[in-house]
Amino acid sequence: MFKNKYLTFFSGLAVSVLLLIPPAAAQRFSFAAMGDTPYNLPGDFERFGRLIERINSARPAFTLHIGDIKPGNTPCSDEHFAKISEMFSTFNAPLIFTPGDNEWTDCHRADNGGFDPIERLAKLREVFFANPAQSLGREKLALHHQGTDSAHKAYIENRRWERAGVVFATLHVVGSNNNLQRDQTAVSEYIARNAANLAWMASTFAQATKQSAKGVVLAFQADPGWEHDGREDRRAGFTETLDALRKHARAFGKPVLVIHGDKHLLVIDKPLYQARQLIYNVTRLMVFGATEVQGVIVNVDPDDADLFSFKTLTVPENIPAPKPPSKP
Repeated sequence: MFKNKYLTFFSGLAVSVLLLIPPAAAQRFSFAAMGDTPYNLPGDFERFGRLIERINSARPAFTLHIGDIKPGNTPCSDEHFAKISEMFSTFNAPLIFTPGDNEWTDCHRADNGGFDPIERLAKLREVFFANPAQSLGREKLALHHQGTDSAHKAYIENRRWERAGVVFATLHVVGSNNNLQRDQTAVSEYIARNAANLAWMASTFAQATKQSAKGVVLAFQADPGWEHDGREDRRAGFTETLDALRKHARAFGKPVLVIHGDKHLLVIDKPLYQARQLIYNVTRLMVFGATEVQGVIVNVDPDDADLFSFKTLTVPENIPAPKPPSKP
């Protein structure tokens, strides 16, 4: 009888202790974001390697690379793709990559090797998206991809996943006006990919709404020209992307984080307007790039109304030496 009483007492005590543990604490996590690197070749291979080591030491849940794995004036060669693929494999945590313009849309330029951009895009998919249902990196993350949609089955690079009530998605939106060029082949490519991106964005927000997600994170390469707040629209290749983002973000009403690169500057701000009115729930993170081979850690706290907070992930050895002052 005494034994049963003690068991009852200790069982009740164990339940009480468990109830005191804050459940949300286990839901907090961090991920890394980076892009536009390696850029200044060949020296950036070493700097990129140091950044990978720094990210590995930070132990994020996963890392996002938002594209431009080379500068816009070096060959888009198979050898370079293989080198980057090898370096991507050294990330300990899952790595999710979305392409930039430098590795395919701009490859027709003479200094990029005079390649066919469509052929280079096919090669990118072959090298970096051989298994679109999982991430790169040593640890694998299961991903849903747009290739399962018969209407847009070519776009295996558009992926989606969820963690702790936050829905993540990549969109294949690139610089050089999103490949909306004067060449008819490029125009046709843009029209098809743009339709796929818009459908993927819509389904991402639909999923987030259906499951009452805490927030949405979208990652793509291009800076779409946020500074134009609708008074004079000159974006052309990005207009429909931003119009869709406005519509979905306002309807969703919860935090939306957009991560991109392109300008090689660290920027965290609220860039999106509708009829000159700021859309407060959209935050933009533009990552380091080019000479700044550094990363950003994004902290996700479901108990925080803002959901996302940021800190730089600095590699001191990668900081460029200060330039001497110019002569008057």
